[in-house]
Amino acid sequence: MKKKGRNLLAAFRQTFLTLQNMTPQAEAEAEIQLNAASARYSYNPILRWNPQVEDYFIKAYGSLHFAQISKALTRPSCYSCIRVNTLKSTSDAVIEKLQEIMRKSGSQNDVVGINLKENKASNDIDLDMVEKQSSLQNESITKCQIPGLEYVVFVKGSGPHEIDYGYLPDKPPKEVLVSRKCAEAVLRGAQVYVPGIMACSSYVEEGDLVAVSVAVEQPFPDGGWGLGITRGTVLQGLPTDPYHFERHGLYIGQGTTMLSRAGIFRASQGIAVDMNNRVFKLPSFYDVLEGEIFLQNLPSIIAAHALDPQKGERILDMCAAPGGKTTAIAILMKDEGEVIAADRSHNKVIDIQKLAAELGLTCITTYKLDALKAVRKRNGSSDMTTLCCNKDNNDVVNQRSDSGPLGNGVSSTTFVGSNADTTFKENVSNEKANERTYTSKADIRKNTRRMRNGPGRNQSLGGRVENSKGFLPNSFDRVLLDAPCSALGLRPRLFAGEETIESLRNHGKYQRRMFDQAVQLVRPGGVLVYSTCTINPGENEALVRYALDTYKFLSLAPQHPRIGGAGLVGRCEFPDGYVEEWLRPGEEELVQRFDPSSQLDTIGFFIAKFAVGPKDDI
Repeated sequence: MKKKGRNLLAAFRQTFLTLQNMTPQAEAEAEIQLNAASARYSYNPILRWNPQVEDYFIKAYGSLHFAQISKALTRPSCYSCIRVNTLKSTSDAVIEKLQEIMRKSGSQNDVVGINLKENKASNDIDLDMVEKQSSLQNESITKCQIPGLEYVVFVKGSGPHEIDYGYLPDKPPKEVLVSRKCAEAVLRGAQVYVPGIMACSSYVEEGDLVAVSVAVEQPFPDGGWGLGITRGTVLQGLPTDPYHFERHGLYIGQGTTMLSRAGIFRASQGIAVDMNNRVFKLPSFYDVLEGEIFLQNLPSIIAAHALDPQKGERILDMCAAPGGKTTAIAILMKDEGEVIAADRSHNKVIDIQKLAAELGLTCITTYKLDALKAVRKRNGSSDMTTLCCNKDNNDVVNQRSDSGPLGNGVSSTTFVGSNADTTFKENVSNEKANERTYTSKADIRKNTRRMRNGPGRNQSLGGRVENSKGFLPNSFDRVLLDAPCSALGLRPRLFAGEETIESLRNHGKYQRRMFDQAVQLVRPGGVLVYSTCTINPGENEALVRYALDTYKFLSLAPQHPRIGGAGLVGRCEFPDGYVEEWLRPGEEELVQRFDPSSQLDTIGFFIAKFAVGPKDDI
């Protein structure tokens, strides 16, 4: 591919020199100019970090390894990972359908293959399986050969590709400058939508071929980061352009405009550029085989497997949005049992409900709940409304509210487990109806607005999302805490400067508080799985160290399948005297760390599985 690009450049140079009849000096200058253009109109980003954070990661990984991680983060994985809904279809059936779809669309894939190799520290995957996987690498769509993951399908992409943007000396191509978040989506296969465009060349009309470049945040004098560009700025292709030098090596492809320049900055939505020549080519699965497949990163699928859910169990996904792991757990249980999916965002809970319905899953019950308030104390006050009964009582989750938003004394009871679809409301007497209570003027105004406008989305008793005040301790067989994190393992990523040492430490503190809740909810003999999508040891190994040192009844448990790498052993001392403790020798092989620069070519991810022992001695 590189040879093809060099040949094209050489042919252009020869034609140009012949037409212009240049002197040797002019030829040399033209060659320098063309080489500079070739370097400029390419994709070779450098991920920028906060200097202190970069020093911290270099201490953790070593300079060379961290440079490899940073480079890998700027690129998408070379394949898409699809989880098949085995309750509706099979891997073979899905592969056949996808092959037919790709034949009709004319999709071509050029990459070598997907390297799924056995972790040297694990005996879960034998060499015969690896060889079998390798034999399938010349196909564009393959079934995962790891035992237990046969329902996972890989679809190859390709890249990075060299693109001829049509540059001529003193005549740069028409160009569209997009935001960093828009560019990251395009690298994953999306189109360029109107809100993502920051600037554009003048005289761009509908149907023009344009180069697409990226505006990445730059340091400000006050120590912060930002773009500092006005949306709608005209690009002239000259050094005086905003971000002219910063765009060097940040071209992500070529596309055809769907609107004129005026239309782009006048419209509020819609596709602005149809990307038909991309640096990375990954197939899109939007609206493809809906209900039969779900696009999900491989480590996320492994996290659901590590939990090892069984039929009939009661399982909690504490931070469940957008629902990928929740539905993976439900499918592993054959939709038999009870999966509680909780998230603090109303809209995200609705998204989980929609995904569960799309996949045809009935064992999932969703609640709006802050993970920091997940535990309901047994001696809680009367306003603690969620009563979680044990399995002997048919796994009833009873949500009661002694008074509704208008004090109408309505309670809502939801039966889950064997009666998952039964929901009824009953009027209950208010024992304190005759008691004198003080009502503030603010409450009066609020109730007046509700009577005039109707209850808000979050206050509506008949709304689509149930609120929960928490669950009783020891009320779940297994708990998954896929904690909110710095997300520094997600890729592609073109900027990482927003995180500081302080913000990374705050993430760790927040996760420890959530873990404190999760560990109370798992019954003795149960399982707790903790996972993140970050490369930060402070949110991964340091959390494991905290858990093992704080809760003596916890122990690390083996994970199956195990394809990730080992965790980090040791500690890190910071200039301010703070010491961060990681794993101890022997513990590193019991966690899974997914390195974005490894041959697996996944996102950065971390999984720890804890076995919960007797809690009597705490």
